[in-house]
Amino acid sequence: MLRPTSSDVEKEPDMDDAVPVSQSDLLGLVAEGDRTAFGELYDQLSARVLGLVRRLLKDHAQSEEVTQEIFLEVWQNAQRYDPAKGSATTWILTMAHRRAVDRIRSSQSTRNRDARIGLRDLEVEYDSVSESVEVRVENDRVGQALQRLTQLQRQAVTLAYYGGYNHGEVAEMLKIPVGTVKTRLRDGMIRLRDELGVTS
Repeated sequence: MLRPTSSDVEKEPDMDDAVPVSQSDLLGLVAEGDRTAFGELYDQLSARVLGLVRRLLKDHAQSEEVTQEIFLEVWQNAQRYDPAKGSATTWILTMAHRRAVDRIRSSQSTRNRDARIGLRDLEVEYDSVSESVEVRVENDRVGQALQRLTQLQRQAVTLAYYGGYNHGEVAEMLKIPVGTVKTRLRDGMIRLRDELGVTS
């Protein structure tokens, strides 16, 4: 009986000869539940995603948490990716940006809610009805005074004093230098003081 020679047997493909798979192809495989493709996609893009998220959130621990959430979303929604609308990298980084912004809004909402609860739970020894009327009247006065500021001053004052953002964050949000933010805040506060009739 003749045995096949080595030349008769089809050579097994060498893994070293494998053609690199694009990120779009990897996403397609992920959509089919391919864990190996998901691991490769994570290895290729996780550092970029973490970098983008960290630039927005600043906090490293939160950034790592959000990055994990993003890749979970990639695993669950890979079938929604449409290569005709852009690259896999763009699709994932857009998802990352959206989720990071959602986290910022959620954190701000939580801080605002905690502040409201904290104020509500304070036990103070005064007439709360009278105090709330005074606060409302004062808020109305401040609101009217704010309307007399320039739009740029009002924007900076609102973000810094009502939004709770520091000078650097306000500068980043408004895409202006920190020095400009400080100038607008200073001029705005002087104008507010004058409008409210506050004497130093």
